[in-house]
Amino acid sequence: MVIARLRAAPARARLLLFAFGDFAFNLYWQSIMLFLLFYYTEALALPVATAAAIYTIASVWDGLANFIAGAVADRREPGRGYGHFLMLGSIPLGLAFVLTYVPPLASGWWGIGSIFVGHLLFRTAYAALNVPYLAMSARVSSDSRDRAFLAGMRMLFGTMAAVFVARGTLPFGAWLSGSPIPAHAYLGAAILFAILGTVILMLVGASYREQVVPVRTAPPSIAASLKSLAANRAFVTLNLAMMAMIVAVTILNKSVLYYFKYFVGDDVAGQSALAWMGVVGAAAVPLWMLLQRLLGTRGLWFLAASACMAGLVFFVGVHIDKAGPMQLFLVTMQALIVGLHFAYWAMLPNTVEYGERATGLRVEGAVFGMAALLQRIAIGLATLLLAAGFDAAGYVANVQQSSATLAAMRGTIALVPLAFLALSVAFMLLNPLGKGAHAKIVKDLEDRGS
Repeated sequence: MVIARLRAAPARARLLLFAFGDFAFNLYWQSIMLFLLFYYTEALALPVATAAAIYTIASVWDGLANFIAGAVADRREPGRGYGHFLMLGSIPLGLAFVLTYVPPLASGWWGIGSIFVGHLLFRTAYAALNVPYLAMSARVSSDSRDRAFLAGMRMLFGTMAAVFVARGTLPFGAWLSGSPIPAHAYLGAAILFAILGTVILMLVGASYREQVVPVRTAPPSIAASLKSLAANRAFVTLNLAMMAMIVAVTILNKSVLYYFKYFVGDDVAGQSALAWMGVVGAAAVPLWMLLQRLLGTRGLWFLAASACMAGLVFFVGVHIDKAGPMQLFLVTMQALIVGLHFAYWAMLPNTVEYGERATGLRVEGAVFGMAALLQRIAIGLATLLLAAGFDAAGYVANVQQSSATLAAMRGTIALVPLAFLALSVAFMLLNPLGKGAHAKIVKDLEDRGS
């Protein structure tokens, strides 16, 4: 397969508009990541083991659906292009998201079944639309500097969405539903997010233009795609590092509301903490973009991961039980975590060209689909580890926890992420995409095609 560059380099304004799509996707994703498990256990009163099982199975299915979507994207493009597909798919995605927050339709196992089906429908719709959007990011430009800019802007819009979700879910949801009951408030917020997300994705789809257009002699088989990914050292090591990082970050993020409820005794401060984490995370993105130019993307990972590990060591040694200090700790950690996310998304598109040079096969959809599969597996693993740690500690929802239970919960929150961050650094040491490596790869590919 060869690459035909049919258009001039995109203007920053067009890249910015494309990146705005991440605001829409993160309205959905941040709600699922920050609130859904808490919604299950605290608003619907599901046992933590049941809630974690639903979440984990759905996460794994999400990953499989992402890989299938990636494989389909590599073999067959939508008839009128990805932009049109993004517009059409935005409507069923919004509807499926609302179903995720519809309260149980019956009692007992039938009710749990309805929750599970709603969750699966959303994950399927999200995968079907998000993977093509991610694959589109490898086509808007082949320049690693444009891709780093795009990753930074996507991070910025994503963290803006996280702020909106964290601070607005319960207030806006209660206002729209006209009810203070948490389950009704979550549903009202879901309707609002679905409307906003649909409008934004339609706008992004209508304005999408490609700079890089792959021309295939024959569509790759799934087996060939998997073989290419397995031989792509940059992809393998980057995603192993990502999985370890995602386990750590997911445990930290999902524990925030629990920590403020049971350790600090202030639910509202927990919601404020999530919002401030988003604000500070957004403000930190330009700094990470600047550091990336100085250190390279791989070097950025080492800096951010080391700083996160130092923060967790501090948390282990200093017991925090006041709202203000805990909020300060969390926003500091989030500013560092954003650096890891930025580094990952800046590096992932570059593994496409690395794999093309190494194997002769360019697989965009498979790269992003498999990456999503591995990410969802990591999220599911993190959810299970958090639930197992809380369950072993003796956690019971909506009651005062004993001091021994709190101590054990705190150990899960701090020590497991610390171990997985260290593992991410070890994997990243094996990654070959050092500073300047991608530019050389692109030049090699251009020389081959000339």
